[in-house]
Amino acid sequence: MGSDSEAEKSQQRKEKEKKKMLAVAPIAKPLAGKRLCKKTFKLVRKAAEHKCLKRGVKEVVKSIRRGHKGLCVIAGNISPIDVITHVPILCEEADIPYVYVPSKEDLATAGATKRPTCCVLVLTKPTKGELDPSEQEKIKADYSQVVADISELTSSLF
Repeated sequence: MGSDSEAEKSQQRKEKEKKKMLAVAPIAKPLAGKRLCKKTFKLVRKAAEHKCLKRGVKEVVKSIRRGHKGLCVIAGNISPIDVITHVPILCEEADIPYVYVPSKEDLATAGATKRPTCCVLVLTKPTKGELDPSEQEKIKADYSQVVADISELTSSLF
């Protein structure tokens, strides 16, 4: 009896994942896989805790133009897609790595907001104030791991 409910739950989970993937825009490349998504969301969560995160298109674009460096995470299921089409171009010009994730809702949850978020910029250090050196090292280690995975993903893409 318990296995039936488990089977149903796993079936529902798979259907949810399929729906998420169908909603992803065709320009969403490089799109993070399951494992990279998990690592990226973990990094976004840590950055949100330590106030090293810029949320939303307007804030991200402003930070990139001001010369802040970091990792840009963009949601792939944005509609209309024109809202974020300029962000990857800005990232490439500023040598900022970027990656797409399937869901804006999951990105918002990781970024500690209730509203769905189009994109976030994970900074290596907070814009205001100082961070405990051990915490900053942890964030930098996670950051460099995710960036390495993204560069590996993009090199296999092209």
